[in-house]
Formats: sequence, C-alpha cells, structure tokens
Amino acid sequence: MPIQMVDLKKQYLKIKPAIDTAMQVCLDNTAFIKGPQLVEFEGELAEYLRVRQVVSCANGTDALQLAMMALELQPGDEVIVPAFTYVATAEVIALLGLVPVMVDVDPRTFNITAQHIEAAITPKTKAVVPVHLFGQCADMEAILALCKAKGLYVIEDNAQAIGADYTFDSTGEVVSAGALGDLGTTSFFPSKNLGCYGDGGAVYTNQAELAAKVRMIANHGQAQKYRHDVVGINSRLDTLQAAVLLEKLKHLDAYIAARQQAAAWYDEALGDIAGLETPYRADYSTHVFHQYTLKVPSEHRDALKAFLQENGVPSMVYYPIPLSQQKAYQKLGRVVGNLSATEDLCQRVLSLPMHTELSEDQLHYISGKIREYFVKNSPVGSSQVLRNNMADS
Repeated sequence: MPIQMVDLKKQYLKIKPAIDTAMQVCLDNTAFIKGPQLVEFEGELAEYLRVRQVVSCANGTDALQLAMMALELQPGDEVIVPAFTYVATAEVIALLGLVPVMVDVDPRTFNITAQHIEAAITPKTKAVVPVHLFGQCADMEAILALCKAKGLYVIEDNAQAIGADYTFDSTGEVVSAGALGDLGTTSFFPSKNLGCYGDGGAVYTNQAELAAKVRMIANHGQAQKYRHDVVGINSRLDTLQAAVLLEKLKHLDAYIAARQQAAAWYDEALGDIAGLETPYRADYSTHVFHQYTLKVPSEHRDALKAFLQENGVPSMVYYPIPLSQQKAYQKLGRVVGNLSATEDLCQRVLSLPMHTELSEDQLHYISGKIREYFVKNSPVGSSQVLRNNMADS
C-alpha cells in the first residue's frame, strides 16, 4: 500500500459500520443542524477533556475568533503569539483589528515560553495564545503564573494536541490540554487526531459565563431567537459531523496510543543518526504526536525530503516561513526578539508520516530510507549508521 502522510481511508474502514450507521441515523432524522448528536457530542467531549463546557463551531479558526470575541478584546489590543505556528493563530487577531505580537519559541518543544512572553508585554497587551504545537503542551504552569500576575487572558490553541495532558510540577495536578487557560480552542479538520469528515471546531472553558458568550456569538449574537444582544457570526458544527466525531471520540485514546507507538519506533530507528534530532518530550506534558517532526541539518533538509519523495515516502515542512516574514503580517504585527530559534526551525524541521494506521513494515521502510540517505550523504553520520547496521546484523 502507498504510504500516506495521514491514512484516513484505512482508519475509516476499521470503524465503517459504526460510522455508516451514525450517519444514516442523521439522514433518517433529517435534523442536520443542531440535532441531538451535536448536544451529545459536546457533552461527551467535555467529559473526556474534564472541562465544564464545550461549544462546537464550524472550524478551528472560527474557534479562535469566537474566543477572542467573547473576551471583548478591542481594536489595537495586543495579543502575543509564537512566530512558529500556522497562520490561523495570527489571522483572526488581525481580522478583529488586534495586533499580533510575534515572539520566539523553545527550540526543543517548538512552543512559546513564559520568558518570551514576558519580554513582549506592554500596557496594550491583553492576551496570550500558547500553541500546543505538534502534540505536546507549552509549559503552562509558568505561562499561567505570569499571565495571572500581569492580568492577561490565556487562549490555548489546542488544534494539534487534543488528548494530551499537562502535569503541574508544583501540585502534581493533571489537566487536559486546552482546559488550562481561560478558553481552549481546537480543530476537527480531517487530519487532526480527532478529525471529522469535513470542517469542524470547538471552544471549551470552565467558565460558564464565557461559554454562554461564545455560544451566543456563534449563533448570530442571539441567546433567544430574533433577539440579537451582540454582533455575532454564524459558526456551527453540523449534525452529520457531530455524529462522526461521537464515534471517533470512542477511539481517541487508542488513536493516541497508536501514534505514540509509531513515534517510539521512529525514535529507536533514527535516534542514533548524527546531526538528526528526534522529537523532544517535555516531562510536564504527554505527547499525542499530531506530527512527528525531526530537526535535520539545514544543508540536508530539502535534499532528504526530495530523496524520500523519490522513494515513495511523503514528508512535510511545518512551517517553512515564520509568521514575521509573511507579507500579510509584516505591517500588521509586532516582532519581539530576534526569533533565532524560529528561523532555525523553519530551515530544519521535517515531519514524517504519522497516523493511526502505520504498519511495522511501513515504519521500517521509512526509517530505512532515512538511514540510507545519511549513509550516502553525511560523512559524519554514515560511520555511525554503518556501525549500528553491522551490530544489528
């Protein structure tokens, strides 16, 4: 079978009877908007995340926008974000007339830190958006303490780390990613760890008042039909997608375990190659591996990607350009620091196939091709790889 970055077809086939039945029930009931499956899914997801309220919406970008609108951020307010992230994190900030303030990240975890945030705070700063990139949490205990002291809101962009857990070093308390700040947001884009068969997203919070505001804003600003108390938007998860997510939520822990197992295989197979860095695991967070991202010497990254493609192995660069260098944000945002880690990561990161259906044969083939590349192209790394090959034989 061809190797996929994400194999949604094989995942679907494993749960096809349950998915088909769930969708047929929706078709039979014809309650396509705000059907019973939607209410059930929001409740089940809230229970899974150990959070009080989940409000579903149309996509992960809308989730971020809804969170910022619910906090009543005003044009000109500054929101601190990592420079190493997908554009959606800053996009909604700019759309609302806010100012994205871009800062560097930890080169090991790829996530924003309290130190980077503190250096960027001004009297105009109102919120921080930690992005739990690639599947593990930012160091939230330090971030939360800083933001509490400075009176800043915390909106977690949890599109890539649903199902991850954060452990507070000071107390040992374990909290779900996305349930740590004032509001958490996520995406159910099909390739996500919990993905639907279209677009979808959600906002979650432990604050009932914020949840009510998010729900009202997402419904044209109305809490009662035809009574519009605030300016809102139209953003909802349709019932068919909620039905799919209800079924897939039952398997999320197994999906995470499969990803972690594949990551462990990659670690073992690739961890000894000189110059190649496998993903770092922070001791305060579990890692659910939305992506398995290597740090490759910059002189080899693009060549390795091309070599893998020639041999039937897809790979992706998440992300090749810092937010600060995107044309759309060069005049809209503000940069703090030299972004040295971000710029280095953009030249070095390479994500390998990572999904729930990776077979042992596929993992062996992928890792074997990476080792083959370094044997052929890296004099420093080749001797080490060859030594291990000889030991294995």
